[in-house]
Amino acid sequence: MNAQPQNPRKIIHVDMDAFFASVEQRDNPNYRGHPVAVGGSPEGRGVVAAASYEARKFGIFSAMPARTAIQKCPHLIFVRPRFDVYRQISEQIRAIFHEYTDLVEPLSLDEAYLDVTENKPGIPSATLIARDIKKRILEETSLTASAGISINKFLAKTASGIRKPNGMYLIPPDKAEAFMETLPIEDFYGVGDVTAKKMHQLGIRNGADLKSWSERDLLDKFGKAGAWYYLIARAQDDRVVCPNRVRKSVGAEESFAEDLKDRGEMMMQLGEIAKTLVRRIGDNGGGRTLTLKVKYANYQQVTRSRTVLDTINQFDNIMKIANDLLDTTEAEERNVRLLGLTLSNLDSEREHDEWVQLTLQFT
Repeated sequence: MNAQPQNPRKIIHVDMDAFFASVEQRDNPNYRGHPVAVGGSPEGRGVVAAASYEARKFGIFSAMPARTAIQKCPHLIFVRPRFDVYRQISEQIRAIFHEYTDLVEPLSLDEAYLDVTENKPGIPSATLIARDIKKRILEETSLTASAGISINKFLAKTASGIRKPNGMYLIPPDKAEAFMETLPIEDFYGVGDVTAKKMHQLGIRNGADLKSWSERDLLDKFGKAGAWYYLIARAQDDRVVCPNRVRKSVGAEESFAEDLKDRGEMMMQLGEIAKTLVRRIGDNGGGRTLTLKVKYANYQQVTRSRTVLDTINQFDNIMKIANDLLDTTEAEERNVRLLGLTLSNLDSEREHDEWVQLTLQFT
């Protein structure tokens, strides 16, 4: 019998569908029904920040180099991002959330967790609340959202991706552990391609396989992340929904089952990390200091940082600076086991500051 909390929480994860690209298609009728990529130009070193569902059919995804995207789909429409518009719409959507609960934790401009265990309208069903929120978003913004409903953040996040786009999925308390047992390991939120590959090599292909491992063995194989894998295999996640979080920095990193040996591999992985970083920036708007972390095969770790005048919040900015910073390391002469990017000196920390930071290079 599955051990579930006596009074389970009611958590909703709302995720806008192809948010940036959908906004562009909404505002320009000529883009509707066509493959659209928001991001940098393919003539330069641009990167796809978001892709419409029509573009995804051609294998185009976030963090892909713009030149690769145009090769996959020659008639792809490239649109420069309008972050001021995306933020305005995000605030509009967030106002809808707050009509139901004050326990709203934004993850980025296009997604958030809501704890509706106790809610302002007094609606007993989280599913009814999620359906109502989706309806309100469509009516007020002409955009669609997907929602996941369950007893904790991990399950709600997983559920929101099951019936995208414009979908909704419920994982009830009595089905939570059984759901996790059948879930393919690559569909676990937070398990990237590299980790999934390593798990496959160890015979871990779904939640049931993961659940069969002891916590000690998972810690031995995956470090501190092993404790997290042990819990989520059992549908356990005690993290609370935290509104109004103040961040000093936003970061993302990835360790690799096999060391990276050439520059192309490193830049590809940095693209994936940059994708995650941009999604995590959210309300912080961006920052002015980007730090690259490199851990070599012998576990020696170095960091390189650059502080600039303009806000860093786009893939193009991040990838250009990351490329420059990588040049200052020994990455091309030595194998690399971990890469990370951190954005600090955030706009949210400096909104009342009047000083200007000079452009500096730290090595």
